[in-house]
Amino acid sequence: MKKSKKKALFLSLLISGILLCCTLVLSYAEKTYASEVGDLTETPDEEVDSADDINNGLSITYNNDSGEMAGTVKIFLVLTVLSLAPSILIMLTSFTRIIVVLHFVRQAIGTQTAPPNQVLIGLALFLTLFIMAPIFTEINETAIKPLDAGEITQEEALEIGQQPLREFMYKETQSKDLALFCDIAELEYPSTEEEYNDVPMSLVIPAFILSELRTAFIIGFVIYIPFIVIDMVVSSILMSMGMMMLPPTTISMPFKILLFILADGWNLVIGNLVKTFY
Repeated sequence: MKKSKKKALFLSLLISGILLCCTLVLSYAEKTYASEVGDLTETPDEEVDSADDINNGLSITYNNDSGEMAGTVKIFLVLTVLSLAPSILIMLTSFTRIIVVLHFVRQAIGTQTAPPNQVLIGLALFLTLFIMAPIFTEINETAIKPLDAGEITQEEALEIGQQPLREFMYKETQSKDLALFCDIAELEYPSTEEEYNDVPMSLVIPAFILSELRTAFIIGFVIYIPFIVIDMVVSSILMSMGMMMLPPTTISMPFKILLFILADGWNLVIGNLVKTFY
């Protein structure tokens, strides 16, 4: 045991010595490099006090004389927009109402995993693209193409691109939801379209989402009614027959699926759901 302790102590001292030597060598090399760089750089004739500098020492260098952003900055902004694309899709389009209604349809029928989530999300995504196609086309024609051609600035493109989305959200937003957020923010409720354009997007977006959720729940309640009637009828029949231990959902599910097929449920649900945006 004593020999092993002596060996461990010797190894620890050896490792500590090696680390100390490496630290001294690196610090000496850093000082030498700093002194060489200091000799090569020219000292300015007049130093600028950071307190007198209006930019606080911050400066941005462009890669050309036209004042455009560098290519790396553009790539960074594009990647940022792509990372926020799911949130933008959910918050500013018809996706929220569609996916909530489709979820209510599946729950009302009683099929827990049919259709699966991937199918519902895919259907909601393509219905959103179908509904929002005119708006996306207008944004592309009025904002993206002129910006790409250099006819307008980025601030102007952002302002022009917001306008079609504002009009869409204003049409689908209930007045009491917008009034709620205006009251919370202590702003005057817009009475005209010109005043509505002055309302910040931070108020318009949550009011729009709240209205979408309310509309989706109302549609979901209407969808639930016929399937609840089937559950009540099946439950009453089972109770009268003394089959209290048999779950009513096991018997009612085939009848609900049959009713949904005979009524052409998908055509009715999707058709009327899309028409609520027109």
